[in-house]
Amino acid sequence: MNMGAKKFSIRARILSFKYAFRGLGHLLREEHNSWIYVAIIVLVIPLSIILKLSLTEWALVCLSIGIVISAEIFNTVIERVSDKVSPKFDPVIGKIKDLGAAAVLVTAIATAVVGLIIFLPKILAL
Repeated sequence: MNMGAKKFSIRARILSFKYAFRGLGHLLREEHNSWIYVAIIVLVIPLSIILKLSLTEWALVCLSIGIVISAEIFNTVIERVSDKVSPKFDPVIGKIKDLGAAAVLVTAIATAVVGLIIFLPKILAL
């Protein structure tokens, strides 16, 4: 089977997961905001089990969590690359970093709304 110029390698696939998990480790060790997300996830998952979320609700919760964490990772990448490219203050780089932070904020707000829509009625019904 010809997979193009690069030969398919199980070892390369395994290494790609290793690097991805290493990236998550960097995020958790170095980005304080990620600790807030982890704390929220630690609360949301047991609450989801206790409140017996439907499959659709679980899917929305998981997707929301993934989107916020991904946005935080992309924002961290933007910040790190920006700092490497322009170690001194640059107003354009500042705007770029602000936009990255805004993306995280928008996803966090949207996730909070999803959480309220799913959890609030269930909690009020108790």
